Amino acid sequence: MSAAMTGWREADGGGGRLVLERRFRAPREDVWAAVTEPGRLERWIGTWSGDPADGQVAFRMTAEGEDVAAETMRIEECEPPSRLRLVSDGWVLELDLAETPTADGVVTTLRFAQVMPLPESAAEIGPGWEYYLDRLAAVLAGRDVAGVAWDDYPALGAPYAAAFADD
Repeated sequence: MSAAMTGWREADGGGGRLVLERRFRAPREDVWAAVTEPGRLERWIGTWSGDPADGQVAFRMTAEGEDVAAETMRIEECEPPSRLRLVSDGWVLELDLAETPTADGVVTTLRFAQVMPLPESAAEIGPGWEYYLDRLAAVLAGRDVAGVAWDDYPALGAPYAAAFADD
């Protein structure tokens, strides 16, 4: 299977922001739990520890291997189950969830955005988020994340670099 570029550049007055969307046949609360509860988050990307009431948590990407250190993620906005904005060492991540009723249930749209102060980093960051969001989709669909192979994603680096290149 070959991965496809689904993200795009959105202007924000700086280097822009990378935006990706995924749609899930699941209630918004379920998707929110998958991106915020440590045990569920660990299934597709990592886990966190600490008390969010303190305004920050320590996040560790477990999908990157055993030796990855935890990073402090400052919680700038948290409006369950619809909005989360996190900041860590230059990374600004925004997750917005919207639920739409359908004839046979609901569809939740996750809009993920990362501010890109260094546009040249899009060649690595874009494929990385495609990979992780596809792992999230696998988890929410009840599939094994092992079926989402990283080797399918590095080829997206060139299209992401082009999308964020100076005009």
